[in-house]
Amino acid sequence: MKSFLDLAKSRYSCRSYSEQEVPKETILKVLEAARIAPSATNAQPWRFVVLTKGPLRNEVTGCYAGEWLKSAPAIVVACGNHGESWRRADGKDHCDIDLAIGVDHITLAATENGLGTCWICKFDAMRCAEILKLPKGVAPVVLIPLGYPAEKNNYSERHLVRKPIEEIVSWEGYSF
Repeated sequence: MKSFLDLAKSRYSCRSYSEQEVPKETILKVLEAARIAPSATNAQPWRFVVLTKGPLRNEVTGCYAGEWLKSAPAIVVACGNHGESWRRADGKDHCDIDLAIGVDHITLAATENGLGTCWICKFDAMRCAEILKLPKGVAPVVLIPLGYPAEKNNYSERHLVRKPIEEIVSWEGYSF
């Protein structure tokens, strides 16, 4: 079994998928990682819509400009329920933060199960909400393609290029 850091380092934004179907049990296993994710006041303001076939899937892929999304055998639409999320005293809504934690759990669980994922935030969220007939207060935040990476995929060592720790961490105050 890989260490957590090895797992995190092996995760990348996959944009090319094989045609192999992802079993429902595997998708549920990946979604279980989101279900157990932490959230502010344990509000769990997330909803996940899984699309594997049919006209809804095709319509949702049309909310994103990249044609490669259509190659993913499954798409998870990660939605935030702003009516359930915790708000800080100054009014800041933590819905998207909580959802991001859940999505990150999904991407890591998918990697552990040999699947590729990608965060897609640049899509027509209003159109997606209309297509899925989402209720008021529930917004699609991230599209997550889910599938087995194609034999020839877009993995690159650039995924491992990161700033040195000294550029992102300061001690005993902000000193950058």
